[in-house]
Amino acid sequence: MVQQKQKNGNIVAIIMMIILFGMISFVTNLAAPMGVVLKNQFHVSNAMGMLGNMANFIAYAVMGIPSGILLQKVGYKKTALIAIAIGFVGIFIQYLSGYAGESSAFGVYLLGAFVAGFSMCLLNAVVNPMLNTLGGGGNKGNQLIQVGGSFNSVMATFTPAFVGVLIGEASKAKITDVFPVMYIAMGVFAVVFFVLWAMAIPEPNAERSSEPLGSLMSGALKFRHFIFGAIAIFVYVGIEVGTPATVILWLSDPKVSSVGATTAGFVGGTYWFLMLIGRLVGASIGNKVSSKTMLSVTSLVALILVAVAIFSPTASQVSLPVLQRSDAGALSFGLAQVPINAMFLVLVGLCTSIMWGSIFNLAVQGLGKYLAAATGIFMTLVCGGGILPWIQAHVADIAGYMTSYWVIFICLAYLLFYALAGSKNVNKDIPVD
Repeated sequence: MVQQKQKNGNIVAIIMMIILFGMISFVTNLAAPMGVVLKNQFHVSNAMGMLGNMANFIAYAVMGIPSGILLQKVGYKKTALIAIAIGFVGIFIQYLSGYAGESSAFGVYLLGAFVAGFSMCLLNAVVNPMLNTLGGGGNKGNQLIQVGGSFNSVMATFTPAFVGVLIGEASKAKITDVFPVMYIAMGVFAVVFFVLWAMAIPEPNAERSSEPLGSLMSGALKFRHFIFGAIAIFVYVGIEVGTPATVILWLSDPKVSSVGATTAGFVGGTYWFLMLIGRLVGASIGNKVSSKTMLSVTSLVALILVAVAIFSPTASQVSLPVLQRSDAGALSFGLAQVPINAMFLVLVGLCTSIMWGSIFNLAVQGLGKYLAAATGIFMTLVCGGGILPWIQAHVADIAGYMTSYWVIFICLAYLLFYALAGSKNVNKDIPVD
């Protein structure tokens, strides 16, 4: 009876962790389409509109390493509860920005995005080891992580599409239009908090080291392939976020596009859907194809796709399969006419889908006892997802949307360099035991 009760409790905890996996994506991917809302409500530039996304990711730079320290001090369950509570507060502050005065609303929203970013960083540090432990480790634990990752991709697909439906006509978009998304987020956070609080769940074994964290971090930074890999993670997250975010800004801009915010959101969602497909394919061939080969091929293909998108005429239209909303408000699956450039950029999602795992595997190879400290540095550099899209948006303001994709092109070129040469461990003489 006790064992059955524990098993049932674990099943509920697994469901909660998978939901949190999805919430990471839901809240993170809310920031990019919200750039359209901020841009139009406050009549600001693309770069200013992307400040919410930047605030969300800059939080990783602040909390990346402290998140590991918190795990060591209070454990995974308490860290998860703290993260959920912070996430609720962050979304609530964003909600309050809809009622704030015109002069302060923008700043209140940015504060909320920053606070929500703290939560996402903490949750990222918790959900993977929690799912692995709840699954009993090994293949079962890994399978649960893959399920969580798939749900993460589903939510990434859903979020920009849902926001696009709520926005409607971009030129009239306001923060209050997106309130239903915020209600959902706060409701989910509240339910998951009380369910986890009331449950007894197993704690992952946090490895402790007698060496101070500073010593372990400096040790990890002695490895050239890890330093290049850390930069690659910074660059990769910028590519992953900036590619669809700028597509949404471009297609939502009535000055240069007739597509509209709703369809733009669905097009952005298609990028994340293709990432889901890519992850499933990557998982099926991961035991047969090396990380170096996967990263080399996907970086090269993505480079070609971005280059073709930059040089293709925006007047050329193509039918892209996306969800659509009729004039009566009904949703259906059909073909939308979009510039051919958008199709090439959306296809980049197939390439970015497997890059994180490939970069991580290459960068931490041979690090031994420095692995945990290296992971904290990696989490800190996720802030690239805020900095690089902001730079790209700034370039778009100055030189145009397609020209801004040279930022993405340069970043992909670096990933190709890393895959081919930078990932080689040339410091095998350093003791790691």
